[in-house]
Amino acid sequence: MTPAAEVFAAAALTALGAAAALILRRAWRRRDGARPWLMLAGWGALAAAVLGAAPVLGPARGPFMASALVSFGALAVVAASLQKRTSRSRPPREVALEPSERPSKAWRGWLRVLLAGPLGGVAAMGVGLAWAVWVPGPPQTRIVLGGLLVPVLWAAGMAWTLSDDKILRATAVLSGVTLATFTAAVLKGFA
Repeated sequence: MTPAAEVFAAAALTALGAAAALILRRAWRRRDGARPWLMLAGWGALAAAVLGAAPVLGPARGPFMASALVSFGALAVVAASLQKRTSRSRPPREVALEPSERPSKAWRGWLRVLLAGPLGGVAAMGVGLAWAVWVPGPPQTRIVLGGLLVPVLWAAGMAWTLSDDKILRATAVLSGVTLATFTAAVLKGFA
């Protein structure tokens, strides 16, 4: 691909990101029947930009460049609509945030430990494995990046599970991520 074509593709991806951000902002402000269609159009434009960049710029470089340039276009839309407002003065907070008002039970603590530790670790490993199997590029790079994702995602899962007040939501999300990522990795093995 020539440098002029790469510059044109970069400008097109940035413009598509800005257009998608404008459409999604319009969908956010509307409360009528057109809102779902605007949301579908905005997210569809973002998906088309990321997926359409692969054949043009390459299977590994295209989606990466598309996600960066689309984000840059959306950031330009956000920055263009920035407004400076005067803040209302509030009295300073003197008390730290209170923990959950729910009475503590021993089984809730043990369940949180099981969710944050083993289930969070299995979900993080599933994401790392799915990354190593599905992401295009050299196998060594995929394996290293998938392995580097695991501790970061495990820590994020632990922090979220321990700070979230809803145990069932954490259980459902971590179980769903585990099931989806391991299923995706197994399906790639059959392909």
